[in-house]
Amino acid sequence: MSPDFTKNHFELFALPVSFDLDTQALEHAYRDLLREVHPDRFAAASDAEKRLAAQWAMRANEGYRTLKSPLNRGRYFLHINGIDTEEESNTAMPAEFLQQQMEWREAVADARLARDQARMTELAVQRLQAETAMFNHLQQQLSAGATLGQARLTVRKLRFLEKLGEEIDDALEAIAG
Repeated sequence: MSPDFTKNHFELFALPVSFDLDTQALEHAYRDLLREVHPDRFAAASDAEKRLAAQWAMRANEGYRTLKSPLNRGRYFLHINGIDTEEESNTAMPAEFLQQQMEWREAVADARLARDQARMTELAVQRLQAETAMFNHLQQQLSAGATLGQARLTVRKLRFLEKLGEEIDDALEAIAG
């Protein structure tokens, strides 16, 4: 085992650097790598080898989690191409998008208060449809290459939708509980 910690996550799994990822190939490469570096395989090794195996396994887990999630993969793809998504510092969004977010959040609050599971489920479906369309848009932007800067906004929008999904999931749990 001679890990190269300079490799990006795609290279770690010997996958092409692309947002369009074969998730089955990722699963296969991840399992193969874990078989090779899992700390249990180094139980009788020196302390240094055990630490290296643990670091390598952590790196494999981090890379897998990043590439498995489309949002994290998009964010990471932009990062390795030198583009900061500015999720923490730039909250500017198109007015139409912000209006839709406010409407959804109000609808979630109303459905939660009314304990209306059917309405909450309807909102979850709407959010999922919007998220799917946005992921398709992100895929087009990242595949084109020339629109990487525009993909930054799409990633930030997807983060909003992810948070909305968490709110809906929490509300559904509260209603069911």
